[in-house]
Amino acid sequence: MKVEVKKIDATKRELRFEVPRERVAKILEGIYEDIGKVAKIKGYRPGKAPRHLVEAEHGRLAREEALKKIIPEVYQEGLEKEKLAPLDMPEIFDVNFKDGIITFSAKLDIRPDFEVKNYKGIKVKRKDSQVTEEEMNKTLDFIKKGHGKDGKEITIDDDFAKSHGYPGLEDFKTSLKRQMELDKDRQNKLDVENQIVEEVIKNVKFTPPTSLVQKQLEHRVGETKRRFKSQGMPEEEFAKREEEIRKELHPIVERDVKVYIVLEKIAELEGIMFNENESMGGKVMEFLLKEAKWE
Repeated sequence: MKVEVKKIDATKRELRFEVPRERVAKILEGIYEDIGKVAKIKGYRPGKAPRHLVEAEHGRLAREEALKKIIPEVYQEGLEKEKLAPLDMPEIFDVNFKDGIITFSAKLDIRPDFEVKNYKGIKVKRKDSQVTEEEMNKTLDFIKKGHGKDGKEITIDDDFAKSHGYPGLEDFKTSLKRQMELDKDRQNKLDVENQIVEEVIKNVKFTPPTSLVQKQLEHRVGETKRRFKSQGMPEEEFAKREEEIRKELHPIVERDVKVYIVLEKIAELEGIMFNENESMGGKVMEFLLKEAKWE
């Protein structure tokens, strides 16, 4: 098997493969044997027809099966031989089966070559999750205006609390405060994680693979379209705004892809294991939080 590697850019490679006649013939031999066992050829019982008749009637099927078997095998061998680590499935093209020789090309994105340092002992600071009296009053004012009709404010009293399933006003306020603290705590946790992420990627220099960014961008645009549709936005209106939405999402998605690749690198360096039901990013973040210096 011959393989030639062409560098397209920092993360994209194009591989050209040539599978020799001898290997193709060996694969075809096995395929024709399998076909011959079940093929219905006039004048012969299954498995008894001569090879040349099996080839004449089922040659096209045999070649298709040979391609299905050989291309994944050879592609994997090429990756191992050239020590390439793809980020996603390849684009296979220029497939040819001529004179017993198979040739094809594969375009793929590989992991960027970069170093990630100083990801242990990152200084982080978590904000207080206590709800202040000012925050409580602002929320109550928002509820007053939000529940009122014709722009009139409502009165938040025992009757209001009872209408929402609470024994009285104090119980309502206690429950509201608890919910606000939970929301604040969740936001503060995200803030700490963002502090770590910003510090980790600050000195990492590489351009995320274009195809991976594009794939994630399409996914995010699709999510946005479905959300807007559920909110009543007509498809024509979304179509008018789609280009603007893509431009807004692109830098966000590009950063997300970069963060994912960096966290994946840390997982590799630290031997962090995770199964298919676990989030790789979540496991790495757990590790980074344990290693952080809390102020």
